[in-house]
Amino acid sequence: MNESRSRSVSRFADLPALIAEMTATPEFKRAFGDPMPLSIIEAGDPPGEHDMPEPLAAQADCAGIVATLFDLLSDTRLDALAAEIAWGVVNSFHFVATKLERQEDRLVDEIRDMMRRAEPAEIFNNELEEKQLLCQSITEQREAVECMRDYAAEMFHAQSGRPWSPSRGSRVSTALTATQVSILDFLRARELTERERYRPRGPIVVASGHAEWHDWPPIWDRLDAILARIPHLTLVTTAQRKGFDAIVASWAGDRGVQLVTYSLGGSGRGAPFARNRKLAELKPVEAVLGEGSGIQANLYQLLRKEGVPIHAFRKADQAPVETIGRPERSRRRLAA
Repeated sequence: MNESRSRSVSRFADLPALIAEMTATPEFKRAFGDPMPLSIIEAGDPPGEHDMPEPLAAQADCAGIVATLFDLLSDTRLDALAAEIAWGVVNSFHFVATKLERQEDRLVDEIRDMMRRAEPAEIFNNELEEKQLLCQSITEQREAVECMRDYAAEMFHAQSGRPWSPSRGSRVSTALTATQVSILDFLRARELTERERYRPRGPIVVASGHAEWHDWPPIWDRLDAILARIPHLTLVTTAQRKGFDAIVASWAGDRGVQLVTYSLGGSGRGAPFARNRKLAELKPVEAVLGEGSGIQANLYQLLRKEGVPIHAFRKADQAPVETIGRPERSRRRLAA
């Protein structure tokens, strides 16, 4: 038995014992542990009592998929490809979750359209109920896939040392039936949930910097100091998928801090400056900024004009790449 084979066997020999000691996280318990009584697997299928994967098994397998890839390719001539392949695995979860979200949105539009022409007929109500159950089933599927994606992304971060990021109510009329009233409640609840997913809560700290940034330790240290003073902060970034923004997003995931990303929300040369104005209008209590382009300088000026305390980092002050190690995940124990 060669050395690499011995290492793999040794690594996984105690896997059953390790899994037995694990406890599913609250996220997996919420996404997998309390399924709806009835669900529809895909459009056209009849409603049925379908099981969800067991929460602990789902969590352990998500960790195992990514960890096994790195273990397989480590110290071989394919070592350099491990992170790229594992990134694609995580991105597969993201692709499916995004597709499910689009299906949800289409179904919600169809339900709203049916509610605008609400009819008392039993056939209409049966169709409405089925469409609502299908939408709820897809929501349940999306939340489960997002949970697996987020955990696989954490494992990718732990193994590769860098964060994962993707490639790219109305008035009730007395004529409404009980089914239609229930549908309206469902729509209101979904809209509220969607708003809350992206709404900044608590004191806001804005963080933004250049896309070419590698020196993460000083940024994490500064954010840790801010978190110690403002334990309920919400971190708002400018939605770049690499560099400074990816570093602060990684910190937020590791520390369990709510992260809200503000994308451009439009095209054209003025879009970045319009986003900067929106960030300033959030009335942040502090900002962590890395030196960047004129867009970054504009954000600095806007926040300074508003009297926001700014922690600024110069690009030239970064430590050399070769001296920087991987981030240590100090507050969350990952199963691998």
